[in-house]
Amino acid sequence: MERDIEQLNLALNNVKILRSNVRLVFESLSSGLRTEHGEEGKENKFILELQDLLTLVNNNLRDVEGAVSSLTTPPGPFSLGNSTHLSQETTQERQQLYGQLVNSYKWTDKIREYSAIAGNILATNSFNKTYKTFGTKRRKTQTSNHNVPPEVIENLITSIDRLFSDVAITSSRPFVPNPLIQASLGRVLKAMIAFKGLMIEWVVVKAHSESNDLWTESRYKVFRKVTENCHAAMCHFHSPMMPELAVRSFMHWFHSYITLFSAPCKRCGNHLHCNLPPTWRDLRTLEPYHEECK
Repeated sequence: MERDIEQLNLALNNVKILRSNVRLVFESLSSGLRTEHGEEGKENKFILELQDLLTLVNNNLRDVEGAVSSLTTPPGPFSLGNSTHLSQETTQERQQLYGQLVNSYKWTDKIREYSAIAGNILATNSFNKTYKTFGTKRRKTQTSNHNVPPEVIENLITSIDRLFSDVAITSSRPFVPNPLIQASLGRVLKAMIAFKGLMIEWVVVKAHSESNDLWTESRYKVFRKVTENCHAAMCHFHSPMMPELAVRSFMHWFHSYITLFSAPCKRCGNHLHCNLPPTWRDLRTLEPYHEECK
């Protein structure tokens, strides 16, 4: 009897150690790379740490299997024995003990039943352990849309210039290697567009009589409204995965301002509202709208 109790205590201790080490594995996985791994070779250190923890869990699992296999199977369901007399006690404290004792024996009987079912299932479905070594995974280098050769940007600007015959585009490079282009829509307006690689970084719209300063807004309210709408469209068409398509889509939308002072509002049908023409262009249909009518 004492030997059975010692083996049971050993098995329970092994299960406790196994649960604790499994918890350490999940904590390490959830934390990921930490500061104590350092900067150099931190991924390799993290992988080695996981390998050590998994090896420890594997050893604990073997200890549990060995301890459980040495246990003797109980002969049958447990009997309450003389503890049934607790139900005849008149004191309230001992009556509570009887209910707790009955629940504990019910729980033990369920464990025996479930363990027998699990044992039959495991006996018919044997597990094959495979040990694999995983090499260090290298993260794929992502291409940046900011650092591109100047020839690529020039080809994009040239293709846009050929796309619209009534748009005059001139480029300069005050912020080498990122270009600054001036797009003039006939005699209507001009826009200074600053690029960051293949991505539009800033837009300012002005009249032809105004300076080309990129950081000074127009003194005319109508062009300040168009500048605000250009910023909204710039964010709408932004696409890191397809930067060239984003630039072409923006320029196609911007080209619709060629009718800024001639096309009426699509909703109210008027040319002026609050002394302003339709300064908004629909992002999909390119139809003109006043700011209050969109």
